[in-house]
Parts: sequence; C-alpha cells; structure tokens
Amino acid sequence: MLFPGDKDDNTPPLIIRGVTKTFGSRKVLDQFDLTLQEKENVVVLGKSGAGKSVLIKCIIGLMTPDQGSIRIYGEEMVGIGERELDQVRTHIGFLFQGNALYDSMSVRENLEFPLRRHWIKLKQSEVDEMVMEALANVNLENTVDMMPGELSGGMQKRIALARTMILKPSIILYDEPTTGLDPVTARDIDQLIVKLQDKYNTSSIIISHDMNCVKNTADRIVLLLDGKSYFEGTYSEFEANNDEHIRQFFE
Repeated sequence: MLFPGDKDDNTPPLIIRGVTKTFGSRKVLDQFDLTLQEKENVVVLGKSGAGKSVLIKCIIGLMTPDQGSIRIYGEEMVGIGERELDQVRTHIGFLFQGNALYDSMSVRENLEFPLRRHWIKLKQSEVDEMVMEALANVNLENTVDMMPGELSGGMQKRIALARTMILKPSIILYDEPTTGLDPVTARDIDQLIVKLQDKYNTSSIIISHDMNCVKNTADRIVLLLDGKSYFEGTYSEFEANNDEHIRQFFE
C-alpha cells in the first residue's frame, strides 16, 4: 500500500468511479463519481436519506459497493482483504456523527485506543506525547484525565476530533461534524477542521447538510441527488445557482 511520501507523483488521495449501492429496489448510489485532490476539503451535500452515510461507509470499507471502483492513492479498495483494509484505515481518520467515545474510558484512554487497535509499537512516553499533542490541537489539554460524561457536547466533539487526528491520517472522513451543536460551538468545530487541514495537509470528505459548515469548510461542494453527483463547484457557485434542487438548501 502506497501513501504520501512513498511515491512522487500526483495521484489523488481518493478516486471514486461508477460506485453503485442498492438496498432492495432502492438504488442509493447510482454510478457515483468523485475525485478528492491533495489538501482539499470536499463537502458532500444532500438531504436526509440521499446516501451520504452509505458513501462514507463504502469508502471506509464498512460496506461493499455492488459495483464500481474506490481507489485510495491509486490502490483499489473494493474487494481487498481485512488485513489490507486495516492497514489502510491507519491512514484514514473517521469522525463519527455521534462521536463514539467510550464512556467507561478516560479521555486519555479514548485517545490511546486507535494506537492499541492498530498494534502500533510505541513507548509509553511516545504515546503520552501523541495524546497531549492531539489534545493541544483542540485546546483541551486539561481534560486528559476526565471522563466523557464530565464534558459538554462541544468538548466531546473536540475530543472525538483529537482522537481522529492522533495517527495524523492522510484522509479524514467527517460524518455530519456539527449536528446537534449550538451555532457558536458548530463554528468552532468548522474552524478546527480548517485549522487541522492547514497544519497536517489533510484531504477530507465532509458529509453535511449544515450550510454554515459547508460555507466555512468547503473548498468544493458535491451535491448528491438520486444517487449521482448532481452538482460540483465552489460555495459561491453553489449559492449563485438558481436550480430548484440547489435553492432548497437556502430556504
């Protein structure tokens, strides 16, 4: 598996071609195409039930498309073995919509979990340094020995983001990162997404229907409609478009 630094070319981090996923008689993804460029934030926008989360699960390997290709740095992901998939996942961060923090673990233990999960051999001093760097990125170093239940919803989201970033992934998948947050906290999360993109040169897919999040984070927007990529462009281009399927996001 080749990742940034392994080869010197312009291979995009993620190329999706002709991905189709059907549940019963419903075609959720229909010959869907998307290319994610290096150091780019792409927001995949769509109404509830449009297939955004299915797309994310196909990328991460939690679902297998009925047909199509998903290439990460040129390597085909569809149909690869579990061992190879685990290797890929060390290079992909996934911020869950519900944070997915372990209530019975402290913040420190939650952040250490990805390191243990992938059997990365590190000295405890190295683990401690990585944990504190991740917490510094989200300005929550003082929570290291607290439990998730002691934190506000916004703080929990920040800790989840710190855990997502602890392995310094090349690609990050965000599933509705601002859902359930108040406007001020949501804006803080948007700013963190952009800050971490700049700091670590990450490439990200952001699933959202929050237009403030879209405006604050998107280098490019892809509108998912009827299983296909209906629109691609910048936020300004999206906002200026008079198509009825686009205008409904501003009503």
